[in-house]
Amino acid sequence: MEITVKQMMQIEENGHRMGFLRKFMMENAGASAAKYLQNRFNDISSKKILVLAGLGNNGGDALVIARHLAGYGSKVKVILLGNPEKIKTDECRTNWKILEKMSSVDLLIASALNELNLKSDIIIDGLLGTGISGKIREPYASAIDMINKLNAFKLAVDVPSGLDPDTGNTSEKYVAADVTITFHKMKIGMPNRKDVCGDIIVENIGIPPEAEAGVL
Repeated sequence: MEITVKQMMQIEENGHRMGFLRKFMMENAGASAAKYLQNRFNDISSKKILVLAGLGNNGGDALVIARHLAGYGSKVKVILLGNPEKIKTDECRTNWKILEKMSSVDLLIASALNELNLKSDIIIDGLLGTGISGKIREPYASAIDMINKLNAFKLAVDVPSGLDPDTGNTSEKYVAADVTITFHKMKIGMPNRKDVCGDIIVENIGIPPEAEAGVL
């Protein structure tokens, strides 16, 4: 079954009200994506990984991935696209604060992306998620250009940045991913856009099936 973004938001809200908090969903989402990479690449500890994180929960998922990959021994560099004080959700803020205490992760804050040394084996796109509307602004537009330009394996978290998962339409800029890991259920606009999503994997993140009552 495929669902809309609005349906997914309601399912998450229902699960949250049941006590399966959004921070649990975020932890499971990030852990499942990191486990996918660990299984796909025989020696993930040898990989240089670049994580690009926005200020919302899509970025929060990516920050969880960064923590787990550091635990696997990977060399992880995280670029937060904006001021940490402007992080939009408690869940994302919590995960950023954990990374601030981890010397095993290289943290950068970018209001503009200049020519940093970003040579990587794997790039995680945790920039925009499902909440895009209108033209993509800086520094996100430059970050999307940079992701597409770099020669690395590209993993999109939940949805490639710049893709509307309801319609399958793209903004003028969008990430072309090798793999997209989406959570709980497939979003309706994604199956026809494998040119953007790459291979699509749906991961269960522990939301109780009862949270779908009245939604599906």
